Amino acid sequence: MHSQLAKEILERFLRYAVIDTMSDEEAVVTKRPSTEGQWDLLNLLADELKAMGITDIEVDEHGVVIARLASNLDHAVPTVAFMAHVDTADDVNGNGVKPRVVEAYDGKDIPLNETYTLLAEENPELANYIGETLVVTDGTTLLGSDDKAGVAEIMSIAHHLASNPQIRHGVVEFIFTSDEETGAGMDSFPYEKISCDYCYTIDGGKRYEIESECFNAATVKVHFSGVSYHLGAARGRLVNALTMAAFFINALPQAESPEATDGRYGYYCAQNISGTSTDVNLTLYLRDFDLDQLNRRIDALRSLAQTAEALYPNGKVTVDAKHVYYNMALVAKNKPFAMDNLFAAGKELGMELKSELIRGGTDGARMANERNIPCPNIFTGGHNLHSRFEWAALPAMEDAARLILKIIEVGAR
Repeated sequence: MHSQLAKEILERFLRYAVIDTMSDEEAVVTKRPSTEGQWDLLNLLADELKAMGITDIEVDEHGVVIARLASNLDHAVPTVAFMAHVDTADDVNGNGVKPRVVEAYDGKDIPLNETYTLLAEENPELANYIGETLVVTDGTTLLGSDDKAGVAEIMSIAHHLASNPQIRHGVVEFIFTSDEETGAGMDSFPYEKISCDYCYTIDGGKRYEIESECFNAATVKVHFSGVSYHLGAARGRLVNALTMAAFFINALPQAESPEATDGRYGYYCAQNISGTSTDVNLTLYLRDFDLDQLNRRIDALRSLAQTAEALYPNGKVTVDAKHVYYNMALVAKNKPFAMDNLFAAGKELGMELKSELIRGGTDGARMANERNIPCPNIFTGGHNLHSRFEWAALPAMEDAARLILKIIEVGAR
C-alpha cells in the first residue's frame, strides 16, 4: 500500500509529465520561456499553490514561479528554498509523453513497445525495487523525471506544510524555473525576489545520491564561412564550409568526448550542426571540473579555427565562447551549513546519503556562483535521464520528498 504522500507524488508526476514542456535552444535567444508549454505548467503550479492557501506567490515574466511560506517560529532561522525546473530536454522527444505505471515490479525486463525494452541486465538498480511501483515511458519519448519528478516532490511537500500548520518551520521558498535544459534558465532570474540563505535543487537521479560539485560549463558557437562557386569550375576557387566543419569536428580528441570520459574527466561535445556549403553553424558543449582546463579547451578551439583557416584559404572561422555555469564546490565549502543540514536530515531519517559529482549542471550552480547561495542537488528517483529508457521509482521519489521535509524541520531548530 502506498502512503498518502507517495500517492500524491505519483498523481502529480503523471499529471505534470503529459504537459508538453520541451525547451528550445534556438528560441531561447529571443523568447523566455522558449516554449509556450512551459508557461502552461508554470501557471498550473501557481494556481495549485494558491489553492493550497499559499498567498505569497510571484510569477515572473521570464518564466519563474516563486512561492513563499512565512515562518511560524518565535525565533529567526535562515530561509531555505527548494528549486526545480519545468522544462524537459530534447535529446529524444520531450513532448507527447505517455507515462506508464508498473505496479509491483517483478524483476524482469519491461517491454516499452514493440521495438524497445527496458532490460533488467542493463539496469541493475531495478533490482532494488522488486515489488515496488515504477513509472516508465512508452518507448517513443523521454519520461521527464528530469525534472518533473522534482517538481512533483516539491509541490507535494508544499501542500503538506500548508495543510499541517502545526509543523514548525522558518521561511520556506519554493522556486520553479524554465529553460534549464538550454543552459539559459538563470539568465534573467529575479534574484531580488528571493530571500533564501541556502537552497536545494531537486534535480538529481539515483536514490540517496546528493551532489555539491558540478562541471564548469561553456557553450561554443563556431561559424564556418566558405566561398561559393559553380561546381563545374570550382577548382582553386570553391571553399566548402561543410568540409571545413567536418575537419574541425574530426580534429576533436575522441578520448575527450562524453562517451569516453567519466569521473572528473572533462570533454568536448559537438552538439548540433546546420548549414550549407557556404555557411555552417556548429554548437559545442565543453565541460570540466577545473576552470583552467575548461578555458584551455576554449583556447584549443580558437587555435583549431586558425588551423582550419590556414588549411582552407579564403575560408573563415569565428569562435564565440560563453561560460554557462561554474562548479559550485567552493560555495558549498565556504558555507557548509547547507550540506550539514542535509546530512543531519538524512541521518535522522536513516538514509545513507552519498555525495557524488554532477557530470552536468543545475540551476543551483548558477545561483551558487552568481549570488553566493549554497545550493546542493538532491536525488529525484529518476534513471536513464534524457532517454526513451528513462524510468522513475516511486519509493525513491517519496524518500526525496521526506528528505525535503526533514531538512525544513532541521532548519527550524
